[in-house]
Amino acid sequence: MNIHIDSHTHSVASGHAFSTVDDLARGAQRRGLKAFVLTDHGPAMPGTTHPYHFGNLRVLPKTIQGVRFFTGIEANIMNTAGEIDLEPYILARLDFVMAGFHEICFEDHGQEENTEALVNALRSPWVDAISHPGNPAFPIDMERVVATARDYGKALEINDSSFRIRKGSHPNCLRIAQLCIELGCPMVCGSDAHYWEDVGRFDEVQALLAEVKAPENLVLNSSLERFEAFSSTRRAARHAAYIEASQVHA
Repeated sequence: MNIHIDSHTHSVASGHAFSTVDDLARGAQRRGLKAFVLTDHGPAMPGTTHPYHFGNLRVLPKTIQGVRFFTGIEANIMNTAGEIDLEPYILARLDFVMAGFHEICFEDHGQEENTEALVNALRSPWVDAISHPGNPAFPIDMERVVATARDYGKALEINDSSFRIRKGSHPNCLRIAQLCIELGCPMVCGSDAHYWEDVGRFDEVQALLAEVKAPENLVLNSSLERFEAFSSTRRAARHAAYIEASQVHA
């Protein structure tokens, strides 16, 4: 299966990544990708950027170095209520909002409470996808998380870097992919690149998708048109939720 979009990349704005947006675009171009999403870490991550960074992504062009560019964030899940670390008025402007666990922002609460946090994040109108849900540092009820993602029209990520830096991720990622196929839940594929040469690095992801015989219609990154449709639907939903919330508080 060909993967045409990298939905998880980090620039120097993340604080512990080492490439500019133009560098990432060149990396995507070199791999022959049609698009990439900039998903810098949310502002609760120590060393990362101010919320203004995400608000000002709108000044960037839709095409960089000949590659389609999507604005996004990898937000931090902050508590078991599934709350994330960026204000709705900025989230409403972005093309793609992932949220995930990071040890420095959310410590392991055990399977039941970890699951509750992901379920609540997926139920939230602000979140489009969960990043690296197969991380063994945060055990979850995988079937419940996959079913919730499906029910709310959200996606779960198969993260290529997890196979290298989150030891023990493979069995979890394999099971999540199998459940996504069984239950009909969309998946997204991200390199989690923190350096431009890793943009579009999908060796492990593609091997896993081949192993489980994943159908292309469930892998959003297998088609630019499919990913754009998902992004457009989710962005409209976040914008509508922001307008509704603004009217309630007016």
